[in-house]
Amino acid sequence: MANKVKQIHEFGQSIWLDFIDREIISSGKLQKLIDEDGVRGVTSNPAIFEKAITSSSDYDADIKEFGKTTEKTEDLFFELAVKDIQAAADLFDKVYNEGVVGADGYVSLEVSPFLALDTEGTAKQAEELWKKVDRKNVMIKIPGTKPGLQAIRQSIAKGININVTLLFGLQRYEEVTEAYIAGLEDHLAAGHNIAHISSVASFFLSRIDVMIDPLLEEKGLSDLKGEVAIASAKKAYEIYKRVFSTERWKALEAKGAKPQRLLWASTSSKNPDFKDTKYVEALIGPDTVDTVPLETIEAFRDHGIAADTLMLGLEQATETLQRVKAAGINLDEITQKLEDEGIDKFNKPFEKLLKAIEDQQKKD
Repeated sequence: MANKVKQIHEFGQSIWLDFIDREIISSGKLQKLIDEDGVRGVTSNPAIFEKAITSSSDYDADIKEFGKTTEKTEDLFFELAVKDIQAAADLFDKVYNEGVVGADGYVSLEVSPFLALDTEGTAKQAEELWKKVDRKNVMIKIPGTKPGLQAIRQSIAKGININVTLLFGLQRYEEVTEAYIAGLEDHLAAGHNIAHISSVASFFLSRIDVMIDPLLEEKGLSDLKGEVAIASAKKAYEIYKRVFSTERWKALEAKGAKPQRLLWASTSSKNPDFKDTKYVEALIGPDTVDTVPLETIEAFRDHGIAADTLMLGLEQATETLQRVKAAGINLDEITQKLEDEGIDKFNKPFEKLLKAIEDQQKKD
């Protein structure tokens, strides 16, 4: 039997793992996911690192060692994280150099969540982390907040690969594509090559449904439960197709530019009534990425259905969003609230993580 996760790649979509820790790298499990499931990249975030560092002793020796020369706890964390990111990036080097060089094989490291609303602080740290990791196949994650947009443009203009994270709304997504394209134009205008620059825009799914489904029930729209996030993603893909086929884009493409792929994030089903592979199955299509938690990869390997689904039901997606609007539900307000909550959801584990590192240092 063909591996079901690997089959997804046949439809032009790359599966990235939404998880990292020392154990998965050192044990050979990550290499196995690359070889057997065709996993083509890794994403990390503050919550993932918090879990990795606080739930094992794998980092204790490094905390002790790095602590001798590093004063700030946050700097110490990034020393730990960079070591993991470099090791993972080295594993994906073969994927990065396969076929079209730089088409895939990326590992993402996020700037401090405390900087989510700080343009200059974000741009500065993105450059620092980029230089520190020192791998062609790393992406620095920047939240797609309003202040983040300029930091994204500045970072692309410096030739840094960027994973734009925490996207929930269609208007903000379109603004992110503009930041990417303008950043490429800036880099080109400064006399640089742009063919090596890569970026993804991470559109979050299940969190939308978690927030909107109770409102749909109140409005008598229970038939739309679990459908709004998928409808939004399909509309985002329509924007992607439009933006990356303009004359403006074609001029950059002629210089070697790569489109900024949409990446589906938050793809595990939070509602137990939904199939656990629901969000993965609904959005398989060309030139996209799906970052998937380990348990969802395992579920898909067992009973997922790989098919070209992304362009199906576009009229239905439009109708779904129109019905939501007609019911008086303001999707823009909801997506802004999700962005605000998303920042908070990364700040809290990051604070907990820094505290855990400090506690570990005190033990010695």
